[in-house]
Amino acid sequence: MADKKTIVVLKGDQTGQELLEEALRVLSPDVIGLEIELKHFDLSLENRRITKNEVVYEAAREMKKAGFGLKAATITPEEKGDVGSPNAILRKEIDGKVIVRTGRRIPGVRPIAGAFAPISVIRMAVGDAYGAKEWREGEGINEVAYRTESVDRKTCRAVAEYAFRHAKRTKSKVFGGPKYTVSPIYEGMLKEEMDEVSQKYPEVPYDPQLIDATYALLLNNSGDPMVIPALNRDGDCLSDMVLQLFGSIAGSESILMSFDEDFNPQVVMAEAPHGTAPALYGKNVANPMAMILATASLLSHLDTEQAAAASRAIYEATIETVREGHRTSDLGGSATTSEFTDEVINKVQTKLEVWTSLQM
Repeated sequence: MADKKTIVVLKGDQTGQELLEEALRVLSPDVIGLEIELKHFDLSLENRRITKNEVVYEAAREMKKAGFGLKAATITPEEKGDVGSPNAILRKEIDGKVIVRTGRRIPGVRPIAGAFAPISVIRMAVGDAYGAKEWREGEGINEVAYRTESVDRKTCRAVAEYAFRHAKRTKSKVFGGPKYTVSPIYEGMLKEEMDEVSQKYPEVPYDPQLIDATYALLLNNSGDPMVIPALNRDGDCLSDMVLQLFGSIAGSESILMSFDEDFNPQVVMAEAPHGTAPALYGKNVANPMAMILATASLLSHLDTEQAAAASRAIYEATIETVREGHRTSDLGGSATTSEFTDEVINKVQTKLEVWTSLQM
């Protein structure tokens, strides 16, 4: 079929790869009724070392062609001179601007404070504290460490624009922001873009706050759905906190996006927000929920009615599976990884069959 969509599948390490395989079971045409071409690239640590990271660059080039990627968690070695982080290469090569992570209620898991409605963190994917030049001068007690950081207006605009579009789509308010009072030139650039974009979306509630106030107010959240635009470093810390407000990182996917000149998504790569969990490797006990939700999110960007229906079915089936008590041990249950996925698959198939018969 000429209009068949292609998803680039990025294999990973340890439990990350095992959970990717579970997500691919859900993505099967027998489950979602949708034929998708899958192109696989082995981003395991071993293969990255063998290819000297060339496989990562090949995968990035293919993602730019296809527009979609599904990535397993990978190991980033700490030794200097090793292959480093594949995520850093992928972000740069596809010109990724934004990372989106959404905390949401997981049935049976008690949230912290007033975290009930979804909270999405829209984080810069590049620049800021990451990739900054660092050096030290002096010796002993007089030694001084320096760091040069930078943000650019195009990335700030991408964060602001997507934050308001996402808030409009999810009926949320745009909340939070950088520490623009202390850093009006550097951090103020993001605030300027937030203010500017807010004028284009007067229907979206806008409540800018300093980053420290954002943290504090989240602990007294009244339950409103929120979208929080953030600098790279702030968003990294903030998204970890937001996911834990809902009791577990299992209920969220992580989305990396690049954009065209009109700030429409051009490349979308979905993954789970957690790591490779080596202690769980080979035991069939890890929670595949986040990786399955990453698949659902990716399908929502394929821009077809059939893919949208499959995305909704996977989202609903995953949450319902937990609600009915089919939980892995991290959520207080006894289901294995494969048993959880089996239950999701059964529910997805049932939903799609019912919706088809009812022409929904």
